[in-house]
Amino acid sequence: MRFVIIGGGPAGVQAATTAARLGAEVVLVERDVVGGAAHLWDCIPSKAMIATGDRLDEIAEFRDMGLNVGAASIDLDALRARVLGITELLEAHNVRLLESQGVRVVRGTGRLVDQHTVVATTADGERSFAADAVMVSTGSRPRIPDWAQPDGDRVLTTRDAYPPPALPEHLVVVGSGVTGVEFVHMFTNLGAQVTLVVSRQQVLPNKDPEVAAVLEEDFLARGVQLLKGARAVGLDRTGEDVAVRCDDGRVAQGSHCLLAVGSMPNTEGLGLAEIGVHMDGPWVRDLDHHMRTNLAHVYVAGDVSGKLPLSSVATMQGRKIAEHVMGLHRVDHRHLDYEKAASAIFTDPEIADVGLAEADAFAEGRKVRVTKVPFASTARALINGDPRGFVKIVSDPATGVILGGSIVGRQASELISVLAVAVTNGLRVSDLAESIFVHPALAEALSDAAE
Repeated sequence: MRFVIIGGGPAGVQAATTAARLGAEVVLVERDVVGGAAHLWDCIPSKAMIATGDRLDEIAEFRDMGLNVGAASIDLDALRARVLGITELLEAHNVRLLESQGVRVVRGTGRLVDQHTVVATTADGERSFAADAVMVSTGSRPRIPDWAQPDGDRVLTTRDAYPPPALPEHLVVVGSGVTGVEFVHMFTNLGAQVTLVVSRQQVLPNKDPEVAAVLEEDFLARGVQLLKGARAVGLDRTGEDVAVRCDDGRVAQGSHCLLAVGSMPNTEGLGLAEIGVHMDGPWVRDLDHHMRTNLAHVYVAGDVSGKLPLSSVATMQGRKIAEHVMGLHRVDHRHLDYEKAASAIFTDPEIADVGLAEADAFAEGRKVRVTKVPFASTARALINGDPRGFVKIVSDPATGVILGGSIVGRQASELISVLAVAVTNGLRVSDLAESIFVHPALAEALSDAAE
């Protein structure tokens, strides 16, 4: 089986290694970094910067714990070197992993000539690769609204900010989704004043309102100015100042503006429409549950698929596609269920959820049982000096099966994995309640909620 992959992000790396282990002859074509531009230029650097800011924020907590600590400040050059160093280490790991499995990595830009031929344009010219199956996983790029023009100086996209050329004095963030709120958290920790333009009446409009309320409370405590119900429609730059104009007449002024208004799939120049793949503008359509296009031998994964834009989802898509390409049909094989994918937001407090949300259940008229336990009731939260947040479990009142849950608080991104396993495997609240958890630990809130 000859398997050619265009795009070496999380989906591409996973598909390549899985298929190679199953005996495929795999070629991976990547034009930027192996590991994925969106992953290694967005996800990892942002979390590295958030971690740095969190350490600064913890200084106040240290004082509350009786520790005498001195003042700390940001060394922008050292921070930039750290971020780049992490990215380089991860890319090197990915390359070693692929090579150890016999995957041929081709540095270049790939395009399909037909569903059985991929041409890669490299520094040495063009190379043609025959394929029994092709997977396209070329990622995405920041979406630029028609009213703004990033300049990499004062008007920034998300990829200009890891770290930015200079730490902003007053940052105007446009976009209150996951990316936007993470940037608000990051830059307030680093000492910037922040204004957040919120087009709806709450941040994180697609999340549980109770969850969003906890984050808004934290933002207000940090001095963040929230412009709710304001849709950005224009941007002016005058010298060292920027002004974001909103549709209701309000203006958000600052020293810098960050655009966090979504992303667009990288599908141009790939030859998809030319060979007959059904497209809707830049989006691939008519995918089956194997992530296969209308052409039997062409698959897509990651951001190109239009599904949940998460690296974890892309990784699982790559694995599932490779298994299908190789004809692997395990007894316990499951199709990917996007409604059971866990996600996390790396703010302070962290936010994580999985499965059915309380608001969605009520909107659908479903009968559910909702149990919430505050972290303040656990000894570990008090020991940590951070009692904020809660655990919420949504279950079926008739069977006790766990349908979903939300966690707000320290280490929510880690704790949600317990609920993810429960939701994926149809565990009941009694399965959690009867498990013996470590004491003292934040995870005890999960057991308490289940009980």
